[in-house]
Amino acid sequence: MQFIKIIIVAFVLIANLTIAQPSWASKDFTKGTDYTEVTQELNQLISVQDTPEQAGYTPEQFQERLSQLQYQKSVMETAKKRAQCLNETGKTLGIYANKGKKSPTQLYYLAAGQITDDDWDCDGLYLPAGSQVVLSPNTPVEELTEAIAVKFVDGTQSIARTNPATGAIELNVAPAKIFKAGESNWSLPTLSQAEIDAQVPSKQLID
Repeated sequence: MQFIKIIIVAFVLIANLTIAQPSWASKDFTKGTDYTEVTQELNQLISVQDTPEQAGYTPEQFQERLSQLQYQKSVMETAKKRAQCLNETGKTLGIYANKGKKSPTQLYYLAAGQITDDDWDCDGLYLPAGSQVVLSPNTPVEELTEAIAVKFVDGTQSIARTNPATGAIELNVAPAKIFKAGESNWSLPTLSQAEIDAQVPSKQLID
């Protein structure tokens, strides 16, 4: 009887290792909706690359958007862990995150100098009205007239930092999407930076 129990336990263990993907295994972000959306838009742009005006772009805008999509596609094909957000702004940062596909994306608060744990998906950032921002490399500083949420694709390692010369928040990668209030199912409250700084940082994001 003892021998049979050992055989059963061994069989179950082997089955689990064979069928269930270990939690430490590399993530495959090419099966998500982000990858589908980016690939579809990329293919559409490539199909009209000789006439970019058909897509509503100048040649320069077309090439910039094409490069952004190619970068996003590459990120999802090569990323080994979930999206993370690093806060180098010197102040509390509002971020959108979830802990798995079955949990909703919600607004949390990340303290200065902290990075989200890779058990979480950091989907994007909340930027309040009045913020001075540079939303992608090589673009000018702009002041937001209303709050926005910026979304990153799966696997993105994003960094938000404050430029010491301009005081503007700069992003190391261009967002995949930019939402205003009512344009997504993400909550966009009306908060000032002072109100965000007064929030208690969400400790679960870094545990």
